[in-house]
Amino acid sequence: MDTKSMIIDITTTLFQQKGYKGVGVNEILKVCNISKGSFYHHFPNGKEEALIACLQSMSDAVTSDIEDIFNRYPTTQEATKKMIEKVIGIFEREGTITSCTFISIVSEMGSLSDPVRKTCEDLYLKMQRIYSTKLVADGFSKETANSIAVMMNASIEGGIMICLTEKTSEPLKIISRLLPNLLKKG
Repeated sequence: MDTKSMIIDITTTLFQQKGYKGVGVNEILKVCNISKGSFYHHFPNGKEEALIACLQSMSDAVTSDIEDIFNRYPTTQEATKKMIEKVIGIFEREGTITSCTFISIVSEMGSLSDPVRKTCEDLYLKMQRIYSTKLVADGFSKETANSIAVMMNASIEGGIMICLTEKTSEPLKIISRLLPNLLKKG
């Protein structure tokens, strides 16, 4: 793995665990075992540029995983249930779900810059497009599918945050039981 990828991987984990504000450049340098010059060689604009790289890396991983699941199952209902069950499994195995969401990083959104906000917006829109495309294939109008996709994103992301807060997978289990029923064409 090259140095920049290593920095992104380690920094992503730090941001997920402590939030953007909770991680300083010196901590990144120490944990990555690199010099300040090496960090700024890869991220000349500093920590915020590293954050954007982390979010883009997470975006690729998260959306690829969602696309894979949604391509494997014939309906949005089945795909959604399987996706949430996968997240529950990760939580129950690891005691956290930070690898499946970037909400722990962006919870400080109000204080972050427009480029960071835009990067996060792009990820949410990618996820919503995956959901919406599947919903249209299930027979929903494009307008209804887009609205349901926003609700799905909000439910799942909110459920992840509640799981992390309560240290239990029960909120996602409830969403896994109820959300697919709301996705029936009727």
